[in-house]
Amino acid sequence: MRRIVQRLLPDGSIRRVQPFHVCMEGQETVVLCRDDNDYDAMVKIICLCARRKNVIIIIYSVVSNHCHVGVLAVSQKEADSFGAEVKRMYSMWFSRRYSKSEILKDADIKAIALDSDWYVRNALAYIPRNALDNGCNVNTYPWSGYRAMFGGDSEELPKGRLVCMLSKRECRAIFHTGDSLKDVSWLVDSYGQLIPSSFCDTSYLEQVFEGEQAYFLKTIGCLNSAEMQSKLVEQPRRRFSDSEFFKLVNEVSLRYYKTDLSKISITQKYRLLPYIQRTMHTTVPQLARTFGMTRGQVSAALGARSPKSPETLPSEIPIKGREGQ
Repeated sequence: MRRIVQRLLPDGSIRRVQPFHVCMEGQETVVLCRDDNDYDAMVKIICLCARRKNVIIIIYSVVSNHCHVGVLAVSQKEADSFGAEVKRMYSMWFSRRYSKSEILKDADIKAIALDSDWYVRNALAYIPRNALDNGCNVNTYPWSGYRAMFGGDSEELPKGRLVCMLSKRECRAIFHTGDSLKDVSWLVDSYGQLIPSSFCDTSYLEQVFEGEQAYFLKTIGCLNSAEMQSKLVEQPRRRFSDSEFFKLVNEVSLRYYKTDLSKISITQKYRLLPYIQRTMHTTVPQLARTFGMTRGQVSAALGARSPKSPETLPSEIPIKGREGQ
């Protein structure tokens, strides 16, 4: 399977892109999509943000308090930017419709690189499986890109209207945006809802599953959803280069200890290591290189706290660059 492929991007360039899983997780006590208008708005916002941030949608699923999107992007930066834009635009929609501001202020955005064949297949199967969170059948759930795969919505295509042929007034009424959409190939049905196969890269997903719909269905059916929830939402993997990682950790050291990472004591390093590992999900070797310690020392620090450490770190220290993970 070829994970990294060449694609024509929304900005007209042809680039090598790789797959990412992007999730926006709302608060447990807040229903972000309260009716069909909200679900429809979220799907259209996903499309608009993909166009603005130069990524390609593979498959998506929108449920009551979160959404999952598989995208092809040039780098982590574009995937992060796409997730942040979805949050920003849906916040505006929600605020206008319900007169409630900052409802998504604490909504979590994560963009995770799918860096193995196993990870790609299971993530792309996990996304439409989220329909079960709304107590719905994956096959018939309307707010998912599932039905686009393997020609599932082909009967809708001849009846669809090209978005690029709509007037400015129609575009504003249907998409709630002033963006010019004269260069898109999207289609809307008679209800003004987007037809998934007109904007999803179905060929990528079908290639992932070797062109066999039965393989896709089997993966969805056999998926360990708890495992994927943990990997993609609760404990995402964000990989930093050593230089970027050192910069972020040094910012935490300056913020909390008022001094550079290289100057803090071994006791302070022992206190800082578990927090950094928990929030940034890196490896022991990278932690050892960054903190100037041996792997054994790092492993010991992660296994037990130093008894000589009176300081306590706050439960959460904001780290620049963490949004969108």
